[in-house]
This record gives sequence, C-alpha cells and structure tokens, in this order.
Amino acid sequence: MFKKSLLLGAAFAVASFCVSAKEWKEVRVAIDPTYKPFTFKTADGKPTGFDVKIAQALCDKIKAKCTFVEQQWDAMIPGLMARKYDTIISSMSITEERLRQVDFTSKYYNTPSKIVVRKDIKSDGSAASLKGKNIGVLKGSTQEKYAKGELSTHGVNVIGYDAQDQVYLDIKSGRLDGTVADVVEVEGGFLSTPDGKNYGYVGQPLRMKKYFGEGIGVAMRKGDKDLKKALDKAIADIRADGTWKKIADEFVPGVDLWGE
Repeated sequence: MFKKSLLLGAAFAVASFCVSAKEWKEVRVAIDPTYKPFTFKTADGKPTGFDVKIAQALCDKIKAKCTFVEQQWDAMIPGLMARKYDTIISSMSITEERLRQVDFTSKYYNTPSKIVVRKDIKSDGSAASLKGKNIGVLKGSTQEKYAKGELSTHGVNVIGYDAQDQVYLDIKSGRLDGTVADVVEVEGGFLSTPDGKNYGYVGQPLRMKKYFGEGIGVAMRKGDKDLKKALDKAIADIRADGTWKKIADEFVPGVDLWGE
C-alpha cells in the first residue's frame, strides 16, 4: 500500500510538472517603447529594438508565442505582480531591491550609465560640479536611484519623467541641463541626433552595484520557476548559436553589449 502511494505521488508530481510546463505556450512581455535602440516603435507603430528581438528569440527557443504589452516604466513591477503580463524584457537591471519583489534570469546584457550635460557646463561628473543644475531621469530607473542617492543630496535638482524621450524633449527646450542614462541608449536616442550636438559625457562610467545591479535580466514573478529555468537556458542557447550576436549587431554594431 505504501509503495502504491509513492507511485501515485510520483505520477501526480510528473503530471503537475507537465501541466506547469504547458502553461507557457504564450509569454506576455512588458516593454516600454521609448528607449531606443533597446525598445522603440517602427514608423508603422510596431515594437522593435534589441530587447524586442531578444524577447522574440527567447520565446522561439521555448516554443512560446510572444505577446508584447506596452507599460509605463515606473509601473512595470506592479503590473507584473498584478498579472498583466508574465515577464519584463525591457532593459531592467537586476538589483537587490528588485530581487526582493521578483525573480530574474541571468543577464542578457550589461552596459554602464553616464552623466550627460551641456558642453558649456564645467563639470568633472561630481555632484559638487553639478550643484544647482537640472538633471532629468526616468522614474523608477536605476539612474534615478543613483541621481537621488548621489546627486540630489549635494544640491543637484533631480527631476523624474515617465519616459526617457520626455527627458530629451525637455533638454531640447532648455528646461534641463542634462540626464543620467545608459550609454548605449543616450548615444542612439540623443547624442547622435542633431539635438545632442552640444552635449557630452562627464565623469566616469557608472557601475555601482548598489544602484545599477548585476546587468540586465528578464524579470518574472517569484513563483514562475519553470519559466525562469526555461528562459535561462534560452539565453545560454542564443548566446551559443550566434542569435544574440546577430541581434546585437543589428541594433548596436561594434558595441560590447554583454559587458562585465
């Protein structure tokens, strides 16, 4: 009788695992399409970018349909917890604070951030040299955490925005003196454009783990362990078979996106 119970228990466990694994025929992916070249829209309104193509490649590896859900950045994790989507694949850094709420895969890229200001501002990147200046940052981002923790405490005016492209609009209008942003994003979204010609980097690349974490990963709810396992394997697979490099070369050729 005891052996029979063990066999039944084992069969139930296997069946439960199979049911769980089959749940991921579709993966709903949250994106903030205001973060070129990682996530943005084509002229006809379709989402594209490095994050979007990576998300699609990962879904292909686990044989799931990829459905993209647009979400404002500072509401990303609350939306995940409310089950509006299953993952966040939108350049979200793996930080200790976020790990208390959600799970992450291993990283799928890792680039530093830097401070960008007008070229006529004499600054070495220190808080003291930026005192009184207006610096725009994306709400809920690691850059906002850094700016509030290291700059606003020394007299820098740190102003949060719902989207990074709104930061650039206010820089253009003269309401802001600069921003703190990912180097790849700010290069493609601002510095390489005509609006960014009078702006440049100051200070060293920003990599402090207490603010910027361990790289960029895929976020998911803590209970979705089978999805995490499948996506971790998928990241390793697209790195090994050349898919990751092909996508990186499409959007940021010649840049070391994998990082440290």
